[in-house]
Amino acid sequence: MNRFDRITINPALVNGQPCIRGMRLTVKRVVEAVALYPNREDLFLEYPELDAEDVRQALDFAACNLDDSVIQLEAA
Repeated sequence: MNRFDRITINPALVNGQPCIRGMRLTVKRVVEAVALYPNREDLFLEYPELDAEDVRQALDFAACNLDDSVIQLEAA
């Protein structure tokens, strides 16, 4: 089984950004939604087309595609 079998990239769909199962729902949007809806029940109510495996793969895909560079943040 492909590790990211639910992540699709189509140049004709949202400028080739990685999406969930060919939908117009990008991996980036799913990661943002996880941050906005920490309660998964709320997340799935807002995005009924998603399931738990979609979210897991989106987070894994995002983590695998981050580089290890150091980002300087200003103190609060």
